[in-house]
Amino acid sequence: MKILHVETGRHFLGGPQQVIYLINALRDRGHDNTLVCPPDSGINGVARQAGIRVQNLFCAGDLDLPFAYRLSQYFKEATPDIVHCHSRRGADILGGLAASFADIPTVVSRRVDNTEMRLMAALRYRPFKKVIAISNAIAEVLLDRGVEANRLTIIRDAVDVTTFDSGLDCRAFRREFSLADDDFVIAAAGQLIPRKGHRFLLQAVAEIKDRYPQLKLLIFGEGYLNNQLRAQAASLQLGDVVQFAGFRADLDSFFACFDLFAHPALAEGLGVAALKAAAASVPVVGFSAGGMTEAVLHGETGVLVAPEDADALADAIRQFIEEPERRRHYGAAGRRRMQDEFSIDTMVDKHLALYEAVLNGQD
Repeated sequence: MKILHVETGRHFLGGPQQVIYLINALRDRGHDNTLVCPPDSGINGVARQAGIRVQNLFCAGDLDLPFAYRLSQYFKEATPDIVHCHSRRGADILGGLAASFADIPTVVSRRVDNTEMRLMAALRYRPFKKVIAISNAIAEVLLDRGVEANRLTIIRDAVDVTTFDSGLDCRAFRREFSLADDDFVIAAAGQLIPRKGHRFLLQAVAEIKDRYPQLKLLIFGEGYLNNQLRAQAASLQLGDVVQFAGFRADLDSFFACFDLFAHPALAEGLGVAALKAAAASVPVVGFSAGGMTEAVLHGETGVLVAPEDADALADAIRQFIEEPERRRHYGAAGRRRMQDEFSIDTMVDKHLALYEAVLNGQD
């Protein structure tokens, strides 16, 4: 099968990483893949390093109509069997438009759970044979916005458990961040934007820091709330507790060194960072919002509390500090679940079945 993937996101975050997982696995199974992406995007270098065939096309965003034209011309030249549009920025509206011009069957992945006007949803998803939601939460949003059930399918994101070694020697990690051997390390990873909920995590940590002097919080990520969150941490007297570690491309390599992972998102398509934590045998605390209820099994692989409830979040953290056996049990359960339910093989099997159904004209 000849598959052309379109990913126009700027940064190499969770979505583009899933595209790399998918293309590599499809290639291993003998399928022909080409990735279309902007030359200055994060996925461009990663894909080329992985030996993936890449076609660079500049995309300025959803209103870049010349991109749609260039893309349609490339579709006609490349003659793929199917096109898979992955990112929301530019790739869905313009990618679908380009595929329509080229008369090539096309599917799209939807990764976010925010709502939009029904008219916009109708325009966005009309060109696609199938719309892939990465969680039940996203599927419900799409159904509510008028996407027909027979065009909708759920394929959850995958995690490569083999890259998260629970037996990792973490001494170098602790030295880099000036952590003592007995420090209890909580990590959070995500863009520093309002919907990621970092302000509630800082409040929760501030509530219990005096009771647990060994408590440390590492916040990985960048975003326009950086200065605001640093100011909040200072006002809560968290200077000796919190480190803002910025974006780390090598974050996956030391996930297993965390004692607890916090993901207090107020809206989340699925929560790939929470999946990675589970794969590394690290329990997760967060809010019961969006796809987090699918990424984390409350009471089994982590604890989810009501959104914006910093007191409840603090209590969830306290449980894992005081009960190391619970922490180990939840961590082990999370890793088993990632192996059983979120493997790359499972994700690829479902994509291939979908592609074949589209090409065979099946609903």
